Amino acid sequence: MTQVQVAEQRANGVAIYKLESDKLTLLVSNLGCHVLELQAPDRTGQCADVVLGFADVEDCAHDGSYMGAVVGRVANRIGGASFVLNGKRYDLAANNGVNHLHGGVHGFNQKIFDAEIVDDGIRFSYLSPDGEEGYPGNLKLDVLYQLKDNAFSIAYQAVCDQDTLANFTNHMYFNLSGNLEHIEEHELRVCADHIACVDENCLANGSFMQVTQTPFDFRTFHKIGERIHALHPQLKNAGGYDHAFVLNAKNEQIVLRHPASGRTLTISTTLPTTQVYTGNFLSGGCMGRQGRPYENREGVALETQLLPNSIHIEKHPSVILRKNQIFQAKTTYCFTAE
Repeated sequence: MTQVQVAEQRANGVAIYKLESDKLTLLVSNLGCHVLELQAPDRTGQCADVVLGFADVEDCAHDGSYMGAVVGRVANRIGGASFVLNGKRYDLAANNGVNHLHGGVHGFNQKIFDAEIVDDGIRFSYLSPDGEEGYPGNLKLDVLYQLKDNAFSIAYQAVCDQDTLANFTNHMYFNLSGNLEHIEEHELRVCADHIACVDENCLANGSFMQVTQTPFDFRTFHKIGERIHALHPQLKNAGGYDHAFVLNAKNEQIVLRHPASGRTLTISTTLPTTQVYTGNFLSGGCMGRQGRPYENREGVALETQLLPNSIHIEKHPSVILRKNQIFQAKTTYCFTAE
């Protein structure tokens, strides 16, 4: 049975919650649904924090790394910071060069969610008003965090009173060494035959590439740092890995492991892609819990989501959420020690 309690309540409405099972301990906040800390055991039973986090969760307002937050309304980039829906053009904040990123200047990562303690977890809720960050419709989002034994799950449910766009993810950065080393020695497996290619601004450009005989072939385990410096145009465009892998399996689609500690993370999701981002631009951010700003490649984000820039590159964009249609998705993170 998971124990859930309020760990801290601040005057400005920000709260921190502690979830504890027999295997894992999780600290989360109603501010952007941030995952602040996740303690998982190694092969000897020694627990360590396996996600990156801020020294203070409220630093998220001054940091562009989205560390541990739920992002939206639309995760990833929207080309040209605009889109056309039902014949009407909507202009968004160009907060990533000429493009729109992770919901805008004040996206869901900075919003205070309502919180309700439920069986084995917490349900966070937020009503995004019509026109917020340029998006149409009043959108109601519920995010359910549950901790059971050695698995942490995130379930999203959303509905809107107008046609709109919706694509949610959690932006945790993992480091299974307990932040003792960078992530180059971590081994990664992703069940994906294709990636979505990106331009020099890391925007998915509508072309797809088979991973066979490329540095993007993680269908068998490879160290993250093994080929990250290869002379490949897609690696050059993103400064490393920052690409949507199109998943082609029904379970255990993503596995990350750290041989030295034995910690292994297995991710299963109902969503069609995962953005593998190797923290290429972490340096220079806010103070981390290690008492210093994080450096590049100190964590890897594995962001399950709909196809990035879907509104511009898919014939039938999966990112469109029709009026009163219910959006549902779930991702589960299972921790073991080999």
